[in-house]
Order: sequence, then structure tokens, then C-alpha cells
Amino acid sequence: MQVAVADTVGLYLSFPFCRSKCTYCNFASGVYPASEHDRYLNRLVEDIESSFDWAESVRVELPKVVDTIYLGGGTPSLLEPELIHRLFGAIHAAFRVEGNAEITMECAPGQLQDATLFAMAEVGVNRVSLGVQSFIDSEASASGRLHKRSDVLDDVERLRAAGITNLNLDLIAGLSGQTLSSWDESLAVLLDTGVPHASIYMLEVDEDSRLGRELLVGGHRYHADLVPTDEAIVRMYEKAAERLHNAGLQQYEISNFARPCSASRHNLRYWQRRPYLGLGLDASSALVARFHPDAHANKTLPRPLLRCKTTDDLRTYLTGLKHVEADWLFVAEQFEEAWFLGLRMNRGVDLQSLRSEFGAERVESALESVTKLGANGLVSKAGETVTLTARGRLLSNEVFQEFLTERDLCATGAVRVS
Repeated sequence: MQVAVADTVGLYLSFPFCRSKCTYCNFASGVYPASEHDRYLNRLVEDIESSFDWAESVRVELPKVVDTIYLGGGTPSLLEPELIHRLFGAIHAAFRVEGNAEITMECAPGQLQDATLFAMAEVGVNRVSLGVQSFIDSEASASGRLHKRSDVLDDVERLRAAGITNLNLDLIAGLSGQTLSSWDESLAVLLDTGVPHASIYMLEVDEDSRLGRELLVGGHRYHADLVPTDEAIVRMYEKAAERLHNAGLQQYEISNFARPCSASRHNLRYWQRRPYLGLGLDASSALVARFHPDAHANKTLPRPLLRCKTTDDLRTYLTGLKHVEADWLFVAEQFEEAWFLGLRMNRGVDLQSLRSEFGAERVESALESVTKLGANGLVSKAGETVTLTARGRLLSNEVFQEFLTERDLCATGAVRVS
């Protein structure tokens, strides 16, 4: 789907406050004083109210109609009820929210107050993602989580009683102390809840997380010496895909599994390259330009796409600075994204759609990469559809890199030598 063709937009709202910082977390979140919540909401509301003025100033299309809203973090469920009402009041004042909009809030198990849950239901939250990560209490504790298994199961029942039944549970394969046996137990408990959606992530070794830094230097803090091997993590992921499939949760993206009609509509926006506006700390946006690059531009090709991101420093954000990173993506860069975002989904990349959007010549050139990747067992081509294989999903970064190279070929007309 072309990002340029849209009459709705998704909203992502960041709330970076947590009660504890997980060892594996590389997000711009932290244990900031609760006294900052009100100040942060003031700033976030300002951004909402000025959204259309900002869009006008940078010459991008910002649809008035919203069909998905996602409150992420951090732990947005830490917001006091009055702040939740204030936030959604600002959203409804600035945008027209569709009656059937998907409205998701991330919650930390064991931290959802009754008054907050009531406020969530009042403002229309109809989907909740619980950051479980493990149903084994010792594993959750070692990673910095504050909940126990019983807290998760209690929250699932409370949410359902409040009428919020579209639930997602996150699990991470590769936590310190995790074994194949304990992973099987976490999967079994998840499936017993009957939730319609699950996200399965493999632990990332990232220098922006405390655990990642310890792993990179071979240290022992945060139980880094108890992190499973790469081979074990792969087996856990493969086991999860098999068990979830057998239980009726079909994989539709590398990390996401859902029962019929329960895929995350907001997250699909990202992979389908549909427009979204991100507001708050370390939030990203993707919005199409109102113009073509020059008077002689081929109007059949997509208009430029603005990808921008806000600061990840809370103090800087609170001073009023908006976007600190902004890049225009032209045809070559968008073609690259069409491949690596499209391949994330199990439905894959439709070649005919690509030809319609980017032209047949560009697509035929990319098929050389498809042939190469297919020979290595990383992608499969069936008719006009290209998908990752099971092995390709495990080595997806290698696959995507092939199309990053293709972007350079399209942009410069020459092979880059490294």
C-alpha cells in the first residue's frame, strides 16, 4: 500500500515513565519523578494542539481522521485518571477519531489501578498490551520486572471484566536464567489465558541496555552469565511459533501472532507504510509530502515521505524542542522500505503492487537480490509474492541488508564498493 494514498492517520503517543528500568530495555524511558507527569502531559497536549500548524510548516499531509491510537512507553497506565481524560480530550479536540478506532494502551502487570482502568474504558481504550516477558517469577524479577505470574492473570481477568478483551501478551526469549523447559511453561500459561494476540521477541544484545552492555563485555551483572545461548534462543522462538500456530494464533509478522481479525491495526500501519504521527519523547512519524520534488517530477511515482523523530532526552523535550531528526525519503529510499518492511509480514511483498507504485524497471532490478536470497534459502517467491522463509525470519537483518544495497544501486546507478 502506498503511504501517499491515505485519508486517515495513526497516532502514537509516548509516555516514558516507569516504576523500574528493565535490564534489557533500550527505549528512552526511565524512573522519573511522578511529579513530572503533569508537566509532561502539558507538553504532550501542546504538541497535539499544534500538530496541524507543524504539518503546514514542514509541508506534509496530516489527515484529520484518526483510526488507530497507540499509547506506548514506558508505562502509560501509570497516568492518573484525570490526565488520561485530559489527554483524550485534546486528541478529540484536534482530530476526528473514528467510532471503530483501535485504541491501544501498554500496561505493566500488577500496576494497573482500578481508577485508571475505569478511566481507560471511559475514554475508549479497547486494546491493551501487557509487558509480561516471562511467566516464571524468578526470570521476570531478574530482568527488572516487578510483577508475578498471579498479577498478570489477575489483570487479564480485570481487563476483560471492564470490557477490554482485545489483549496482547509479550514474551521475550533469552532472558537470564531461562531454559527450554521454563520457556515451554511460559508459553503454556500464555495459551491458557486465551488471549487473541501474542508478541514473541528474541533478546537483543544492545549497548543501549544495561544487560546488553554486560553481554558485550562478557560481564556478570544483571545475571548476564545466565543468558541462554543464541542457539537456545532460536529454538525458543521456533518452539513459540509452532505452539502458537497449533493453538490458532497465526504468525503475521516476524514477532507477532494473532487469532483471526486480531492483528494489531496500528502496528500494521508501520509495516504497510501508512502514515502515522508520533508525539512525545522519542516518538517517530512518517507523513507524506504535499509536493513533488520539482516541476518535472514523474507524478506517477510516490511523493517524498518525511520520517522524523523527537528528542530522546526528557529535559530537552520538556523545554519545547520538537523534532530533532528529520529525513526526506524519495523514491529510492521508499522502494527500499517497501521491501524490508513488507518482508517483515508473513504475507510478504506483492511485486505487482510494487510495479504500480515504483515502476517495472526498478522492480526487475531488485529481483536479482530475490534470486540470490532464494538460492540461500532466505526468501521464497511464489508467483508475484516474495516472502521470508522460516530461516529468513531468523536472519532477517541479513535479508534486509540486501535491499539496503539495492537502494544504493537505484539511487546512484553504481555499485558501492566497501
